[in-house]
Amino acid sequence: MRSAPAQAQATGSVIDIRGLNTRFGNAVVHDDVSLAVRPGEIFALVGTSGCGKSTLLRETIVLQRPVSGSIRVFGREVVGLSDEDALPLRRRWGVMFERGALFSALTVKENVAMVLREHTALGRALIDEIAALKIALTGLPPDSAGKYPSELSGGMRKRAALARALALDPELLLLDEPTAGLDPLSASGIDELVRQLRDALGITIMMVTHDLDLLWRAADRVAVLGGGHILGIGAMTELSGSENPLIREYFYGPRGRAAREQAWKRK
Repeated sequence: MRSAPAQAQATGSVIDIRGLNTRFGNAVVHDDVSLAVRPGEIFALVGTSGCGKSTLLRETIVLQRPVSGSIRVFGREVVGLSDEDALPLRRRWGVMFERGALFSALTVKENVAMVLREHTALGRALIDEIAALKIALTGLPPDSAGKYPSELSGGMRKRAALARALALDPELLLLDEPTAGLDPLSASGIDELVRQLRDALGITIMMVTHDLDLLWRAADRVAVLGGGHILGIGAMTELSGSENPLIREYFYGPRGRAAREQAWKRK
């Protein structure tokens, strides 16, 4: 187990978003949104579909630009960065997209190894060894390394995408709907894996999710987005007791009550 990265030992935020405004035509997605992700925590963004969760994640990793506002990652402003200037930062974070974004013509090992070949000068033998370690780290069986994405179950594809996101030993891991489309058993496995990775590697994790079970099992703090604003930020126990009607509707629907009851049973 490696020690936590230097940034995780600092007192500042890994991600610091201030006064963020995003619009698509006349549609307001973010209206003066501010939040901070602390070193070493698992931070989740939740809200109804279309509230701007994934858009905020894409802005954080310099795939989309807001109308105005500031996004600082590792202390550096990323709004307006060119791809070339963003490259050193991209080597410090790993991203798992909702659909995995694995290359269908490459095996799992080749998907992971490609990142190492692109960003390092390591030899082939060492790259193959590191790729095998990352695959094992996500709980995939050794024989999955030689399989193509189409030969994997949904849960295995998620783990393969996660292995690729971990290829460069990132300090920050960003997950977009890590359990979307999975059956309950596969989703539960991802819940446990997310927390295990944070604890073992000392990394910071920000995730976008609809999965209330994942929130209860893994998230340290949660930000609820709605109507372009941050409606609340806090631990699940704090948010589930909120008087805000939109937050209560989110957490006290049938699925929300069931997830909360399961969380209390595990304690």
